[in-house]
Amino acid sequence: MSYSPSAAATPAAHASAAAPLEVTYRKIAWRLIPFLVFLFVLAWIDRVNVGFAKLQMLQDLQFSEAVYGLGAGIFFIGYFIFEVPSNLLLEKIGARKTLARITILWGLASMAMAYVTTPTSFYLLRFLLGIFEAGFFPGVVLYLTYWFPAQRRARVNGLFMTSFAIAGAVGGPIAGLIMSGMEGVGHLANWQWLFILEGIPSILAGCAVLAWLPEKPANAKWLSEAEKNAVTQVLAAENSAPGKHFSFKDACTNYRVWICAAVYFCVVSGNATIAFWAPSIIKEIGVKGNLQIGLISAIPFVAGTLAMIWNGFHSDKTGERRLHSAIATLIACIGLVATGMTLGNATLALCSLTLAAIGILAAFPVFWSIPGAFLAGTAAAGGIALINSIGNLAGFVAPYMIGALKTSTGSLSSGLYFVAALELLASLLVVVFIRKS
Repeated sequence: MSYSPSAAATPAAHASAAAPLEVTYRKIAWRLIPFLVFLFVLAWIDRVNVGFAKLQMLQDLQFSEAVYGLGAGIFFIGYFIFEVPSNLLLEKIGARKTLARITILWGLASMAMAYVTTPTSFYLLRFLLGIFEAGFFPGVVLYLTYWFPAQRRARVNGLFMTSFAIAGAVGGPIAGLIMSGMEGVGHLANWQWLFILEGIPSILAGCAVLAWLPEKPANAKWLSEAEKNAVTQVLAAENSAPGKHFSFKDACTNYRVWICAAVYFCVVSGNATIAFWAPSIIKEIGVKGNLQIGLISAIPFVAGTLAMIWNGFHSDKTGERRLHSAIATLIACIGLVATGMTLGNATLALCSLTLAAIGILAAFPVFWSIPGAFLAGTAAAGGIALINSIGNLAGFVAPYMIGALKTSTGSLSSGLYFVAALELLASLLVVVFIRKS
């Protein structure tokens, strides 16, 4: 890929220009992606550690499954309300200030969860956690569009979104260790220590954002002037291409944004299910002990990490988005149904849950390469945030419905079937409404 617009350029010239540009993109990825992954791992752990705290917290505080489901999900109401404003603000004041503010505040809210005593305080702090984290994920997705062109974004998104799976893989064992080793220390329960010890790193990381992240390629001291110009020109040429939408009004009136929001709602319902309910599912199939539950809960996320990376790279290699998304969510549907049907068999249930995680996580990087194909500028900032905020309402709906259905039926199966139906709907929406690419 050459960044020169000259029509007279020869194939050899294009190849020679593409080679150093490839090196530049690799340099950018190595500089930005590991740190962004680290930030999101912290965000994800602080968002879902309530699923591990639940194993003891509900008994200590006498909360029902329905109270837990509502508290776990109400996070996404605050997230929904403040996400679009946060992303529009990011475009105005920059990524560094926005991401630092978000990271520090969610760390403080997570630590405060240690002092929950009533359902009301539980709901309030989960709501505040959603407000404080709002804008982080779409902010990073938008931030990456400042560095990488559309044809590279599925693989870059896939690398960043391994944070979902990494958080699940490391978060479970860490939570298990804390809850196994900190019971009664300092007159606090193990679940209280979980919130405190997992909130502190986020506060420190928020301070590190200001020192580590440059706003855009032009601000990167570790790029040469030639590298800065090459990357900037590629993105400028892409954003000036016909068919791009630039204003927030354009995003709001584009039917593809709303289709993407509906698809993402379905995808997130699966992600919220495995995030908030995997420990409970693993406990229900007969696994005993917090550490053992934490270690086994990592298995689906490890498999999901590999699937996510492969799907993103393969989608970029082939240039195909629709089937890579639709097949992934179909696999998620099958896995969730199978999990519900095999809860009586520990081995089969764990294999089914792993299959569901593979499908759910593999859908994310390819999905997020779709909006960038038709949005740019303020439309990208607002449109990506709009899609993410509406989609993440599933993070409220899915945990609440699973909790309510488990309270009324005594089993997790009916809730898993409900979420499986949403994953199937995602496949149908992508196949029918998303243009071939």
